Amino acid sequence: MPSQDPVATLAIVGRPNVGKSTLFNRLTHTRAALVSDMPGLTRDRRDGLAEFGAQTLRIIDTAGLEDGKEGSIARRMREQSEAAVASADLALFVIDSRAGVTPDDEAFARIVRSSGKPVVLVANKCEGHAGESGFYDAYQLGLGSPVAISAEHGEGIGELIEDVQAALGLQDDLTENQDGDASSAKADDDHRPVRVAIVGRPNAGKSTLVNALLQDDRMITGPEPGLTRDSVATDFSWQSRSIRLFDTAGLRRKPKVVERAEKLSNSDAVRTIRLAEVVVLMVDVERPFEHQDLTIAGLVAEEGRALVVAINKWDLITDKQQKLRELREKAKEKLTDLPGIQIVPISALSEKGLDKLMKAVFATQAIWNTRIGTPKLNRWLQDATARHAPPAASGRRIKLRYISQPTSRPPTFAIFCSKPKDLPKSYLRYLSNALRDAFNLPGVPIRLKLRKSDNPFEGDKKRR
Repeated sequence: MPSQDPVATLAIVGRPNVGKSTLFNRLTHTRAALVSDMPGLTRDRRDGLAEFGAQTLRIIDTAGLEDGKEGSIARRMREQSEAAVASADLALFVIDSRAGVTPDDEAFARIVRSSGKPVVLVANKCEGHAGESGFYDAYQLGLGSPVAISAEHGEGIGELIEDVQAALGLQDDLTENQDGDASSAKADDDHRPVRVAIVGRPNAGKSTLVNALLQDDRMITGPEPGLTRDSVATDFSWQSRSIRLFDTAGLRRKPKVVERAEKLSNSDAVRTIRLAEVVVLMVDVERPFEHQDLTIAGLVAEEGRALVVAINKWDLITDKQQKLRELREKAKEKLTDLPGIQIVPISALSEKGLDKLMKAVFATQAIWNTRIGTPKLNRWLQDATARHAPPAASGRRIKLRYISQPTSRPPTFAIFCSKPKDLPKSYLRYLSNALRDAFNLPGVPIRLKLRKSDNPFEGDKKRR
């Protein structure tokens, strides 16, 4: 528990059911706030303490900002929330990125802006693909750049704490403490288990690989396809790294999925992919990169997860060097959205190649977590547009004004330009490939989002 007196107070505000109480519990490392899908569960303010680097901060969990008649519970809940903002040094304004920006969000953002307090905009529930559009819609609230997090899964908490420290002028204390434990939440983000999902077609050897990694016959294996039905999570350590490993059911094409149990298994496997950080795609070396393998890889890329390909049954191959060259060439041809993906030959049954596989998993996760400074990105953008200028639209050259990286996991970049709808996909591919080459980002999805706007950080600078 924090032992110092709090140096500042943060109020977590937003409309009901956006995850404020979950974020409160995450920051305070408690379960003091009740969490449920039922809107309005929190009615009173709740205080807690959290360590942000060398400082202790007071966190206030508030009721949802709701309109209501005078004297109603909703109106009293709103008054409590407004009082919390008034007493706080900074407000964390939380939205549900999966629901997008709602009229209530816009109305309550005006209330928070009018308070005159510094605000950090938090886009919660950003795990997976579903929260992407809502995250970028958050720019319209006029509260600066949103911080993408998943309070439930602990993603992005370190970045949130850095933004809070910067808004409160505490970043110098963070810098002085970088050699030690920069912050408890940042350390928690760095040391929590790496979530790894093993996926592939039925009977590709997924459960055999899990047993080999765990050094235990934890999963039922055999020649019959479909032995695994639900996603099984197991925690273990590999060379001092904590890992949460998910064995999933084999994914088949939808027309072949007929039994109810198998339909549920497919859905469970897809959900597991969304919650994973790194997905290991098991490919049978005797039937490599078939249609279903490519479909699974496409799903992983679409969900923004990091991907490593494990070529199983490698002990059956005689000319290994030639076969590996062929597989890498085929991956380059078929997996065009993930150039430079790591291809690791293994034998799950004889437990060979596991060290190389896990090394590839950790390296790919590090790339997936990459964050690039805004000055470096804008110098790169100037060079990229100088080498290959954007095309013209309606007789006028499209201008790319500014680029930033609002989030990692996967690396996601926002480009602010004069005519985003007119910029062709071919030029976006050029920018994406140039980003990969310039900043060494092979084998992970890269997302480029175009926005019609001036520099989005000028408002932040003026406010701070």
